[in-house]
Amino acid sequence: MENYVTVDGLCEREITVERSRFIAVTAHVETEGEAAEFIAKKRAQFHDARHNVFAYSLKDGLTRFSDDGEPHGTAGKPILDVIVGSGVTDVCVVVTRYFGGVLLGTGGLVRAYSSSAKMSLEDAKKVTVVPSTKYTLTCAYSDYEYLTKTIARFGEIVDTDFTEEVAVTIAVIDTEEDAFLETLHKVFYGKVQIDTKKEKIYLKNKVF
Repeated sequence: MENYVTVDGLCEREITVERSRFIAVTAHVETEGEAAEFIAKKRAQFHDARHNVFAYSLKDGLTRFSDDGEPHGTAGKPILDVIVGSGVTDVCVVVTRYFGGVLLGTGGLVRAYSSSAKMSLEDAKKVTVVPSTKYTLTCAYSDYEYLTKTIARFGEIVDTDFTEEVAVTIAVIDTEEDAFLETLHKVFYGKVQIDTKKEKIYLKNKVF
């Protein structure tokens, strides 16, 4: 698994071209199902619009797009080209068009859909996501504070459960896994128990 860049949250931007409104909304999606759900929500929200065009790209390489009634190749594909060119993945962009009464022509439609999608995608908050491994560590209360400081060097805390002892679920960046386990052994000398059930996850570790 490799690092990838995606968007965090929603970003909506609007432009007007020859009295036609183009409303572009960018969202983070991780599956076809999530993309379909987001597209359906936008279509319901803008049910009175003439076109709700979409494109999405997932980290497994899957891409989809639709012109939704616009001339072939003038809407969905230009949006997908903007997504692919940005280097961002696990993302869906829906561009809604309220027709303003003026025909834009093939070139005009391509430019309008591309521009609105690009504006929304560029303004969306980006995160770099890295492959990580989730561990559950159990320690005494006396070791908890120092353990959290140690964890911060290699990943981040996902959850904490305070009972007779403290169970800390953490996500460790895969490239730091060996160093993390070595440090844990040296610093705590077996006082911290490690659950052998590991889970691979992606960790958002950088915002820019």
